[in-house]
Amino acid sequence: MRTRLAIRTHAFLEKHFPERRVFLKSDSDTRFIRLRPETQLIAFTGASLLVGWTIIATAIILMDSIGAGNFREQAKRDQVTYQARLNDLSAERDRRTAEALAAQDRFNAALDQISAMQYEILTSETRRHELETGIEVIQSTLRDTMREREEAREMLAALQGQEGADQATVMLASKDKDAPVAFLADALARTAEERDKIASDAEEALLHADELVHEIALMKENNDQIFRQLEEAMTVSVAPLDKMFRSAGLPTQRILDQVRRGYSGQGGPLTPLSFSTRGEPISPDVERANRILGELDTLNLYRIAAEKAPFAMPVKRSYRFTSEYGYRRDPKTGGRRMHNGVDFAGPSGTPLHATADGVVTHAGWQSGYGRLIKIRHEFGIETRYAHLSKLRVKVGQRVSRGDHIGDMGASGRVTGVHLHYEVRVGGKAVNPMIYIKAAKDVF
Repeated sequence: MRTRLAIRTHAFLEKHFPERRVFLKSDSDTRFIRLRPETQLIAFTGASLLVGWTIIATAIILMDSIGAGNFREQAKRDQVTYQARLNDLSAERDRRTAEALAAQDRFNAALDQISAMQYEILTSETRRHELETGIEVIQSTLRDTMREREEAREMLAALQGQEGADQATVMLASKDKDAPVAFLADALARTAEERDKIASDAEEALLHADELVHEIALMKENNDQIFRQLEEAMTVSVAPLDKMFRSAGLPTQRILDQVRRGYSGQGGPLTPLSFSTRGEPISPDVERANRILGELDTLNLYRIAAEKAPFAMPVKRSYRFTSEYGYRRDPKTGGRRMHNGVDFAGPSGTPLHATADGVVTHAGWQSGYGRLIKIRHEFGIETRYAHLSKLRVKVGQRVSRGDHIGDMGASGRVTGVHLHYEVRVGGKAVNPMIYIKAAKDVF
């Protein structure tokens, strides 16, 4: 059986690879090498394998070269795009910083103007009441003067009616003949003088009353202008703060009520004006002033609330924004997972600052986060600062917005130096950029 198979195999090889002889001739001798079919098959197979390996290796090298070239080009394009994005973010940050400083200056100027206008309102209101009191005194004096004038006229008429009867009596009396006439003449002269004086005083009182009425009209116009400026200032100051809280998704009325309860004290932040002491209805100016004071109270409440919510940036020096909030590719495993905060990259040791007033509830190591600081704020808000190189606060410590709480580092589960910053409301993570962007035109 083996012989037949060998014979068939040899015949097949003889058909495709017939035996060949290679002659080697020299000057003195001639030799030959016989190439059997099996030898030719082995040589052909080896040559085929060598050619195939050469082709495959060449293809791999070409593919690697093409891929490397494409990768380098893509890397260059990504680098240019990333650099352009960094430049845009830097320019946007500088522009927002300038806008925030300008808004803060406008806010401070508005507060100064409000204080000055409030003082002018109180001064003008006091002056107005003084003028009203003066007018009432003048009117009372004028009424008394008119009443005395009427009494003098009646007395003069009575004296003139009795003059005829007194003349007969005077003519009958020889001794005292000149006495009643002199008395009557003196009384008439005094009455005439008093009448002229009363008329002059009345005329002067009327002129003074006209002047007071004109002065009160000018004062009311000035007060109206002051009120308009105050109302415009309140609108300019309160509207951006209200928009900031609403953009962050915070319930403004509930927050204002909570701040008001915490900062009430005796009389509240501001006490409404009340100038009426005789049971008279409140004037429109007083109602307008009370409305402005109410808006000023709201402004103060918003200002206090803004210090307690994380509207500030945790990094004040140069940084790179390296990762957004939301689902992303995990830098360690490559899988897709939720990123509960935002990342700011910078040099190791970069100072980090509290973004709002609060109390430190955690300052130590936590798995994955590395060195971590947790701060509890008002309104159920918590902020987290992870991967720090150094902690500068302790548990239970009360911090204010802008306080230096730690330094940027690379502790925990990281690929480089950066800050992982989180904002949680009611224990649920939210996008921190909502708060930062909401405050871009205010701070």
